[in-house]
Amino acid sequence: MEILSNIWLFLNTENPSIISLIFMPFYLVEAFSSCLIFSTILNIKCPLKKKILYTLCASVLGALTNFCLQNPFNTIINYLCIFLLIHYIFQLNLIENLLALILPTIIYGLTGYLTLNPYIKILNIPYNICMNVPIYRFFYLLIMYSFVYLIILLIKQFKLGIKSIESFDKRTKYTIFGNFLLGLVIFIIQSVFLFYYIDNFSIVYTLFSFFSLLSYFAVSMYSLTRSTQLAVKTIELQTSTEYNKSLSILYDNVKCFKHDFDNIISTIGGFVQTQDISGLEDYYKSLQADCQKTNNIATLNPKLINNPGIYSLLSSKYHKADKLGIKINLDFFVDLNEFEINTYEFSRILGILLDNAIEAANECAEKIVNIKFRNDTKNYRHLVTISNTYQNKDVDTEEIFEKGVSGKAEHTGLGLWEVHQYVNKHPNLNLYTSKTTELFSQQFEIYYTPVSLLLN
Repeated sequence: MEILSNIWLFLNTENPSIISLIFMPFYLVEAFSSCLIFSTILNIKCPLKKKILYTLCASVLGALTNFCLQNPFNTIINYLCIFLLIHYIFQLNLIENLLALILPTIIYGLTGYLTLNPYIKILNIPYNICMNVPIYRFFYLLIMYSFVYLIILLIKQFKLGIKSIESFDKRTKYTIFGNFLLGLVIFIIQSVFLFYYIDNFSIVYTLFSFFSLLSYFAVSMYSLTRSTQLAVKTIELQTSTEYNKSLSILYDNVKCFKHDFDNIISTIGGFVQTQDISGLEDYYKSLQADCQKTNNIATLNPKLINNPGIYSLLSSKYHKADKLGIKINLDFFVDLNEFEINTYEFSRILGILLDNAIEAANECAEKIVNIKFRNDTKNYRHLVTISNTYQNKDVDTEEIFEKGVSGKAEHTGLGLWEVHQYVNKHPNLNLYTSKTTELFSQQFEIYYTPVSLLLN
């Protein structure tokens, strides 16, 4: 009984110096829930391994800054470290990175704003007792975290996340960020008043302030959802336009084949009857080239190339090359949703490599560009190989990546240098450049972690 009495006395005694130690496990809970908040709202698809890594690192950073630094420096340093941690682990762009930092703060702030005042009023205790007495602090955190996880479930249930922030233009992105930043500033001002005067605030005033803030963020989320839907519809419209163009060309090609089918058979029959194998081989090569063109058009299908941005890019480059009389051979055997690379960066890299290949092939008598997407399961990597005919056989495959170096007149030489910067920034990317007497090749490699290793 004496032990139980001592435990109860400890739990009911105000002890600010020891409370940070006994509540250290809550750093893990808060870090993991924060990760769930921004990954759910921003629709970040990542393996559980990354979420666990973020949780461990963020909780350790939170504990270290709290113990080693005084207010407000601990908060400032912690936020800076979390910002860098999110960027390193999840590879987000600047706006997404900032939103990933702000969104958990807003969710936790609103939840704490809602629960704290009613909690201390019902228990009839002052704020400092709630924060410094273990048993009161424990139940307050339990209630707050329960509300946070309920909000996460509601976001998932009603699909309130931002699904296509990469497709927004810069103006829209900065408007979204500015909107949430303004909300955060308003919330911080309210929180300061709550912190200093909470013991004097009535529950009615707290609820009024909470619902005012909640209404602001609800309207913001609604507007954001509408903007997201508009962006998605715009992309779908652009994709449909490109696909209709491909279908029109495919229909014309099939119609021509159908019209000329009898002539094709008769011509083949003539070569067979005269046993002109050499002539038959030349005719077959010409026929095969036309068939390959039809196959390429059929491959330009948004259901097969299942990323609207990449589909639009490949389609536009294909039609550009076709107008220049360049023969494109396209093979596509991957799921773009499995690529472990930011879509914006991948589109930049792919666009630069395709532009270079088209420009180089256009200078040749035989204009050919080969594009292959495949999954190298043996080495756990996705490969995008672009090879083309080229005129300058003395091109240096290492020097071309240096800033300002270009083999083309009136070019800045920044394209391949920019690609090199993207590749060097991510450990799972690689670019292998090679050449033969006929073709110049760029093999872009995107390594991934196999599912078997993620589960271990």
